Amino acid sequence: MIPIAPQIGFDRFIRLDWVAAALKVRAGLASLDELNELLDAAGLGKEAKAKTRTKLNALTLEPRTDLADLIDRGVNLFKGADNAGEHAAFAWGAAIASYPYFGKVAEFTGRLTSIQGDCAVSEIHRRISEVYGDREVTKRATQAVIQTQANWGAIERVEKGKRLVRLQPRSLKNDKRVAWLVEAALHYQGKAISLATLQSLAVIYPFMLDRQLGYLMSNSPMLEVRSEGPSHQFVVLRSAI
Repeated sequence: MIPIAPQIGFDRFIRLDWVAAALKVRAGLASLDELNELLDAAGLGKEAKAKTRTKLNALTLEPRTDLADLIDRGVNLFKGADNAGEHAAFAWGAAIASYPYFGKVAEFTGRLTSIQGDCAVSEIHRRISEVYGDREVTKRATQAVIQTQANWGAIERVEKGKRLVRLQPRSLKNDKRVAWLVEAALHYQGKAISLATLQSLAVIYPFMLDRQLGYLMSNSPMLEVRSEGPSHQFVVLRSAI
């Protein structure tokens, strides 16, 4: 039996201001016409615009049924956001929860840049091809995610796009937003996450969770902190218990 490569899903460059505009539409603060005007101003053709809208639907406007509550709570938490860092936190959480492919590229990027602060794009392609297959569509999708991560302020592309430099992580000060981002990461991981590793979790590498995470996770209605032995604590989704 020939194994089937996992579905890619996220294969287009998505600008942060598009996600921010879609968030406002979902929150009732803007109209679809305003979002469409923004996409038109970007010079997208009919097909490109339709595919971009499909991604924005999944991220914000029309999320999957199993993620609708997560996205709606994220919209409520971030609808008052007034800077790119806050918009990026919402976009990132929505993307890793909705699109495992985006999450996998983000995870590899986070891991490979964790030591020296940079990595070769070819290394990310190699790691992704081991999971999704060495296909042209995989290469294009990976480039789209990398370009999106750069636009969202996580990395900078240097050496004619051949290397990535990790930018300074953004600090999240709002406890509810931190808990929401961790919840999104748990949807991506599909399993418990050690409390000790949360602050260095590769998939959310652009954000600094400089909070009392044990206390914060324990007080979240959506998360549960469990103990395994005297020193190991981990976080899970309450719905997964």
